[in-house]
Amino acid sequence: MSTNLDRAIAGTGRDAAVPWHYGDPLREQRRLSTGAGVVDRRHRDVLIVPGDDRLSWLHSICSQHLTNLADGDATEALVLSPHGNVEQHWQVTELAGTVWIDTEPGEAPTGLDYLRKMQFLKRVDPADVSAEWGVLSVVGPATGTVLSVAGLPVPDAPGRAIALDGGGFVRRMPWPGADAVDLLVPAARVDAVLETLVAAGADPAGTWAFEALRVEARQPRLGQETDHRTIPHEVGWIGTAVHLDKGCYRGQETVARVQNLGRPPRRLVLVHLSGESDELPAPGSPIEFGGRVVGFLGTAVHHFELGPIALAVIKRALPDDAEIDVSGQRAKIQAS
Repeated sequence: MSTNLDRAIAGTGRDAAVPWHYGDPLREQRRLSTGAGVVDRRHRDVLIVPGDDRLSWLHSICSQHLTNLADGDATEALVLSPHGNVEQHWQVTELAGTVWIDTEPGEAPTGLDYLRKMQFLKRVDPADVSAEWGVLSVVGPATGTVLSVAGLPVPDAPGRAIALDGGGFVRRMPWPGADAVDLLVPAARVDAVLETLVAAGADPAGTWAFEALRVEARQPRLGQETDHRTIPHEVGWIGTAVHLDKGCYRGQETVARVQNLGRPPRRLVLVHLSGESDELPAPGSPIEFGGRVVGFLGTAVHHFELGPIALAVIKRALPDDAEIDVSGQRAKIQAS
C-alpha cells in the first residue's frame, strides 16, 4: 500500500526543512478536519531544563504560572521584553523531572541564551537538544483511533502529556478542535514513527494544511503574526500563554496596564482575500485602509472551504466590516 510519503514537496522559508504538501494540499486539509492526518514538524527547536529549581525558576522569568505543574502537565508561556513586547513563545511540558520547551524553528539559540543569562545560582542545567528530537503532529477527529491502532497512548485532555516508550511524549494540543496531539520522539525514530502513524490510518499532510487550520482557528504564530511591537493582548495570548494571577516577571507592568484599561492598540483578525491573484501576499505586507497603513498581514493560505484567507494585525479601532487593501488585493475583515 502506498503511503504517499515519497510525494513530499518541500516547504519554503522557516518551514523549508519539512514537507509543504504531498501533492493535494486541499484534500490534506479536509482529512485534518474530517479524519486524521500526520504533519511532520521535526524542524521545531527543543530545549530541556532539568534540575531541582526548574519550575520555580522558569515561573519567575516567563509569563506563565509554572510552580504547580505536575508530572505530565503542559502549557504555553511567553518571554516578554521589559516593555512587555513578545520575544519568545514556548510550549512547555513537565515530565519525569525535566521541563521540555519546544519553540519555533531557529528560536533555540535565543531561548538558550536567555535561560543561561537568567540562570544565576539556580540548580538548573538548560540545554539545546533540537538535533536529538523531532515533533510530529496528528490532527483530526480520528486522532485517538490512529494513536490506539499505532499502539500509542491517548492523553485524556488538552494540557496533558504521557511518556512514550523509548523516550519523548505524546501531548494533547488545545487546537485545532478537541482532537490533536504533538509527539516528541527521538530524531532517529521520527521516520519510523511517521510511517507507523500512516499505517495506522493518518494521511500524510504538509505544513500548508496545518497552517490553513491554524489560520482558520485564529491562532497566532511567533514571527508571522508578531513583530517587535507585539504585546500579548493584541494576538490572544492572555489566558493561554499569560497567567494574570502570578508574581512579578519581566513585562508584567504592560500586561497589567492593558488588562486594566482594556485598550490594546492592535488586534488579530481573520480576513478573506478577494482572490484576484493566485499569488498570496507575503507575511508582513502592509494593510491599507482609506490610503493609510493600518496594520500588517500575517499568514495567508488557500483554505479548502473558505478560499484565500489570512490573519492580520490591525489597529483596534478599524471597523469589523472594513474593506482593506493588501499589496493591491482587496480583502474584508471577518468579524469574530
